Amino acid sequence: MRITELLQADTMILNLTSASKRETIDELSGKLDEAGKLYDLARFREAIFAREAQSTTGIGEGIAIPHAKTAAVKIPAIAFGRSKAGIDYEALDGQPSHLFFMIAASEGANNEHLETLARLSSLLMDEALRKKLIEADTKEEILRIIDDKERELAGEEGDAENMTTAPVQPDTNKEGETVQGKVLAVTACPTGIAHTYMAADALKAKAQELGIPFKVETNGSGGVKNELTEADIADAVAIIVAADKQVEMERFAGKHVVQVPVAEGIRKPRELLEKASKQDAPVYHGQGGAREERGQQKERRGFYKHLMNGVSNMLPFVVGGGILIAISFLFGIHAAEPKDPSYNPIAGALMTIGGTNAFGLMIPVLAAFIAMSIADRPGFAPGAVGGLMAATGQAGFLGGLIAGFLAGYIVVGLKKVFARLPESLEGIKPVLLYPLFGILLTGVIMMYVVIDPVRAINEGLTVWLSGMGASNLLLLGLLLGGMMAVDMGGPINKAAFTFGIAMIDAGNYAPHAAIMAGGMVPPLGMALATTFFRNRFTKAEREAGKTCYVMGLSFITEGAIPFAAADPARVLPSAIIGSAIAGALAMVFGIGLPAPHGGVFVIPVVQGSALLYLLAILIGAIVTALLVGFLKKPIHES
Repeated sequence: MRITELLQADTMILNLTSASKRETIDELSGKLDEAGKLYDLARFREAIFAREAQSTTGIGEGIAIPHAKTAAVKIPAIAFGRSKAGIDYEALDGQPSHLFFMIAASEGANNEHLETLARLSSLLMDEALRKKLIEADTKEEILRIIDDKERELAGEEGDAENMTTAPVQPDTNKEGETVQGKVLAVTACPTGIAHTYMAADALKAKAQELGIPFKVETNGSGGVKNELTEADIADAVAIIVAADKQVEMERFAGKHVVQVPVAEGIRKPRELLEKASKQDAPVYHGQGGAREERGQQKERRGFYKHLMNGVSNMLPFVVGGGILIAISFLFGIHAAEPKDPSYNPIAGALMTIGGTNAFGLMIPVLAAFIAMSIADRPGFAPGAVGGLMAATGQAGFLGGLIAGFLAGYIVVGLKKVFARLPESLEGIKPVLLYPLFGILLTGVIMMYVVIDPVRAINEGLTVWLSGMGASNLLLLGLLLGGMMAVDMGGPINKAAFTFGIAMIDAGNYAPHAAIMAGGMVPPLGMALATTFFRNRFTKAEREAGKTCYVMGLSFITEGAIPFAAADPARVLPSAIIGSAIAGALAMVFGIGLPAPHGGVFVIPVVQGSALLYLLAILIGAIVTALLVGFLKKPIHES
């Protein structure tokens, strides 16, 4: 498939009117929608902004390649936009961007589509091509320029291993020893469409210019291409890993490895290749991926990253198990108890699967993946054991958090302790030393130091929440509900959601009722606002508002993100106020929610009045809609 089959005249804008990054994304995505390439404009924009949040797609040299792979795309396509004056797209080089290629890949895109999109990224590395695109007068001329260049490139292909053949010039490493051999590279980005291939091409071109034998593996949407073999790795003097996602690292144990973000592969190919060819990089030690690269590009490994790694892996157990528990309650609140007169075997089976098993794994999985985030694979087993001890010892969610961080940092310490062992013992570290001492130390500390105090804290918190007066409940509901709307799926939202799960685990269902009410309000509020204040929104926004009804009812707070991103000064305060009111009303009405997720579908199992709970959510959504309607000014679409 040729690039010009995906990029057509009806998805091109020769003179962008946008003045900012956000306006550019809106203008180009709107063009794709007009051409019938999208199922859902709002969801596509949300996916684009999510990719931008990871790192800017303004790669420098006047180019920006916003892209997303999402089910919101009906037909894979490319939108082209040009601004001769330039737009501040927050590019890596700090310069204005002039050429914009917005890539829309569908989740079902076949390898042919993905390879075509990747080929576009490669073409844009040609400075002469970029100059022609800037100077072209018509859409037809732009299409012809791209088509000609693609044909020219196709005629030059055939080097299957992407390896330069020019002899390497002898060089010296930092110890002054002569080094001669090939350099390998791996490139990867989260989406695997653009940056992966641009980094690969930039490194390949610079290696040829420098006369360095070179091979690059790409980890893109179509899978791993040009995979590095054992023979390649054995012959290499060093490896460059330019990646923003996890790649297989164990194979590089014992080799000098330069680790940088994928954008560095695009911007600094010479620097990386020279550093690699001189072996001016730490030796990578395997056994779970312990990294010694501690240069300017350190991995961001903070508390929140580790916590979210645990929470995200725990959520399938929480959601699936929680909804099964909620369904069991439909047979009667005690229908799962064999000794109760209302006992029903189906309810019992659902409670066993969802409660005993899925919920029973919740805390061990949380702790295991927190520990793994900190210490890589060797942290998993000690974290899982510590989490299981927390669960069986009634230390609950808080105990699981402590177990995860404790196990992770214990294993990090063990790696340092065992680093002095002879190389002949390297093989026994991951299979014997790390699990043995990691599990032992984590278990001893959990048993004798952590479990009893944390259990007492949990019991005290439960008693405190149970004894709260009406005014305190109101304040707690305001806080938890409002937190759900502050960043709509971000750290503050997740903190409130995590607290709610902990309270469910402790047997107190009221806080999570306030949390789910608060989380449902932002998308429902925007849906109502786009329905009743139509002249405050564009046609595209009104269409997006329709999907917010479904997302709000399903407890997907992120549905309101496109509106908040487009007008944060008006939408965010309105959403926070509405969510806070809904959360406060849910608490005052005495609602309890034993299911951690499910939106309107689990309201029949709430403890208390389901009608009052719906009323609380509806009042919050109406408040948000009214505030947005009053704060936003009417717009006039041309």
